[in-house]
Amino acid sequence: MNIALIAHDKKKDDLIRFVLAYKPIIEKHALFATGTTGKRIGEETGLSVHRFRSGPLGGDQEIGSYIANNNMDLVLFFRDPLTAQPHEPDVSALIRLCDVYSVPLATNMGTAEVLVKGLERGDIEWRSVVKDKEE
Repeated sequence: MNIALIAHDKKKDDLIRFVLAYKPIIEKHALFATGTTGKRIGEETGLSVHRFRSGPLGGDQEIGSYIANNNMDLVLFFRDPLTAQPHEPDVSALIRLCDVYSVPLATNMGTAEVLVKGLERGDIEWRSVVKDKEE
Protein backbone atom coordinates (compact mmCIF):
# COMPACT_ATOMS: atom_id res chain seq x y z
CA MET A 1 0.00 0.00 0.00
CA ASN A 2 1.05 3.60 -0.56
CA ILE A 3 1.09 5.62 2.65
CA ALA A 4 1.46 9.41 2.86
CA LEU A 5 3.17 10.81 5.96
CA ILE A 6 2.69 14.51 6.63
CA ALA A 7 3.24 16.61 9.76
CA HIS A 8 3.11 20.27 10.60
CA ASP A 9 6.29 21.62 12.21
CA LYS A 10 5.18 21.22 15.83
CA LYS A 11 4.00 17.64 15.13
CA LYS A 12 7.04 16.28 13.28
CA ASP A 13 8.61 14.81 16.42
CA ASP A 14 5.33 13.04 17.21
CA LEU A 15 5.18 11.54 13.72
CA ILE A 16 8.80 10.35 13.95
CA ARG A 17 8.06 8.65 17.29
CA PHE A 18 4.93 7.11 15.80
CA VAL A 19 6.77 5.74 12.76
CA LEU A 20 9.50 4.29 14.98
CA ALA A 21 6.91 2.66 17.26
CA TYR A 22 5.10 1.07 14.31
CA LYS A 23 8.11 0.57 12.04
CA PRO A 24 7.59 -3.22 11.71
CA ILE A 25 4.17 -2.52 10.16
CA ILE A 26 4.95 0.67 8.24
CA GLU A 27 8.18 -0.55 6.63
CA LYS A 28 6.24 -3.14 4.60
CA HIS A 29 4.62 -0.36 2.55
CA ALA A 30 5.67 2.36 0.09
CA LEU A 31 6.09 5.63 1.96
CA PHE A 32 5.54 9.13 0.61
CA ALA A 33 5.99 12.38 2.50
CA THR A 34 6.20 16.11 2.17
CA GLY A 35 9.71 17.63 2.10
CA THR A 36 11.12 18.14 5.56
CA THR A 37 8.93 15.46 7.11
CA GLY A 38 10.17 12.91 4.59
CA LYS A 39 13.78 13.90 5.10
CA ARG A 40 13.51 13.52 8.86
CA ILE A 41 11.67 10.19 8.63
CA GLY A 42 14.35 8.83 6.33
CA GLU A 43 17.21 10.07 8.49
CA GLU A 44 15.75 9.11 11.85
CA THR A 45 14.15 5.76 10.99
CA GLY A 46 16.28 4.48 8.11
CA LEU A 47 13.15 3.94 6.01
CA SER A 48 13.01 4.74 2.31
CA VAL A 49 10.62 7.63 1.69
CA HIS A 50 9.65 9.26 -1.60
CA ARG A 51 9.77 12.99 -0.87
CA PHE A 52 7.51 15.59 -2.44
CA ARG A 53 7.97 19.34 -2.00
CA SER A 54 7.37 20.83 1.40
CA GLY A 55 3.67 21.38 2.21
CA PRO A 56 3.62 25.17 1.74
CA LEU A 57 5.51 24.81 -1.56
CA GLY A 58 3.04 22.38 -3.11
CA GLY A 59 3.74 19.06 -1.39
CA ASP A 60 0.19 18.78 -0.04
CA GLN A 61 -1.10 19.30 -3.57
CA GLU A 62 1.27 16.68 -4.96
CA ILE A 63 -0.06 14.14 -2.47
CA GLY A 64 -3.58 15.30 -3.34
CA SER A 65 -2.84 14.49 -6.98
CA TYR A 66 -1.83 10.97 -5.99
CA ILE A 67 -5.10 10.62 -4.08
CA ALA A 68 -7.16 11.90 -7.03
CA ASN A 69 -5.41 9.43 -9.34
CA ASN A 70 -5.98 6.47 -6.97
CA ASN A 71 -2.28 6.17 -6.16
CA MET A 72 -2.50 6.75 -2.40
CA ASP A 73 -4.10 4.28 0.00
CA LEU A 74 -3.67 5.82 3.44
CA VAL A 75 -2.79 9.29 4.77
CA LEU A 76 -1.31 9.99 8.20
CA PHE A 77 -1.34 13.76 8.60
CA PHE A 78 -0.33 14.95 12.06
CA ARG A 79 -1.87 18.42 12.02
CA ASP A 80 -1.23 21.25 14.45
CA PRO A 81 -4.71 22.66 15.09
CA LEU A 82 -3.39 25.43 17.35
CA THR A 83 -1.07 27.13 14.87
CA ALA A 84 -2.22 29.03 11.78
CA GLN A 85 -0.83 27.49 8.60
CA PRO A 86 -0.07 29.70 5.58
CA HIS A 87 -1.15 26.87 3.27
CA GLU A 88 -4.44 26.06 5.05
CA PRO A 89 -6.41 25.97 1.76
CA ASP A 90 -4.07 23.22 0.54
CA VAL A 91 -4.55 21.32 3.79
CA SER A 92 -8.33 21.59 3.44
CA ALA A 93 -8.17 20.43 -0.18
CA LEU A 94 -6.10 17.39 0.79
CA ILE A 95 -8.57 16.42 3.50
CA ARG A 96 -11.47 16.93 1.09
CA LEU A 97 -9.81 14.64 -1.48
CA CYS A 98 -9.45 11.91 1.14
CA ASP A 99 -13.20 12.20 1.76
CA VAL A 100 -14.09 12.24 -1.95
CA TYR A 101 -11.96 9.18 -2.76
CA SER A 102 -12.57 7.29 0.52
CA VAL A 103 -8.90 7.28 1.47
CA PRO A 104 -8.45 6.54 5.18
CA LEU A 105 -7.06 9.64 6.90
CA ALA A 106 -5.69 10.15 10.39
CA THR A 107 -5.05 13.70 11.58
CA ASN A 108 -3.82 12.76 15.05
CA MET A 109 -1.86 10.02 16.77
CA GLY A 110 -4.91 8.24 18.22
CA THR A 111 -6.60 7.77 14.87
CA ALA A 112 -3.29 6.92 13.20
CA GLU A 113 -2.80 4.09 15.68
CA VAL A 114 -6.24 2.65 14.86
CA LEU A 115 -5.52 2.81 11.11
CA VAL A 116 -2.06 1.24 11.39
CA LYS A 117 -3.42 -1.56 13.57
CA GLY A 118 -6.14 -2.09 10.94
CA LEU A 119 -3.47 -2.08 8.25
CA GLU A 120 -1.57 -4.76 10.15
CA ARG A 121 -4.70 -6.94 10.38
CA GLY A 122 -5.56 -6.41 6.71
CA ASP A 123 -8.72 -4.43 7.42
CA ILE A 124 -7.83 -1.69 4.94
CA GLU A 125 -7.24 -4.01 1.98
CA TRP A 126 -10.79 -3.29 0.75
CA ARG A 127 -9.41 -0.19 -0.99
CA SER A 128 -7.65 -2.35 -3.59
CA VAL A 129 -11.06 -3.84 -4.47
CA VAL A 130 -12.45 -0.33 -5.01
CA LYS A 131 -9.49 0.50 -7.27
CA ASP A 132 -9.99 -2.66 -9.36
CA LYS A 133 -13.62 -1.72 -10.01
CA GLU A 134 -12.66 1.79 -11.17
CA GLU A 135 -10.08 0.60 -13.72
